[in-house]
Amino acid sequence: MLARLYCFAVVEHANRRVHVLGVTAHPTAGWVAQQARNLILDLGDRIGDFRFLIRDRDGKFTALFDEVVRAEGIRVVLTAPQAPRMNAIMERWVGSVRRELLDRILVMNERHLRKVLAEYETYFNRHRPHRALQQASPLRALPDPVDADIKVTRRDRLGGLLHEYAQVA
Repeated sequence: MLARLYCFAVVEHANRRVHVLGVTAHPTAGWVAQQARNLILDLGDRIGDFRFLIRDRDGKFTALFDEVVRAEGIRVVLTAPQAPRMNAIMERWVGSVRRELLDRILVMNERHLRKVLAEYETYFNRHRPHRALQQASPLRALPDPVDADIKVTRRDRLGGLLHEYAQVA
């Protein structure tokens, strides 16, 4: 309770897909490097599709982290000091998480934050519309328009904090 928690997340710029890699109260360089290894394992064969990793200059991103990423043929690009627009897509995700989730829920502990972020990650990747994707979501294309009368159903997530809408035939 009332402890600062850190979340490590990655956004694929091309399709806006988010990967929440981990949550900890005490991030270390070793923990961050392990999260990079876990991401590489999760991506599997898709890792070859990535050419760059944009990251800030936090001291937790050590040469070990960079080496894990470079070993996969990915070039590490550092953001300029005090230039949040250099990684605007990630900054926007952080803002969305804060506005849509963390400002509206009391996080009790690390486990609770992991669960809440996992639910938000699913919502963000599968249901939340994205302007850059013409209102589609990263893992779901928009359905073809229908001229007939349609019924829309709503599914609440996180106790009604988030809503998903779907068309029913």
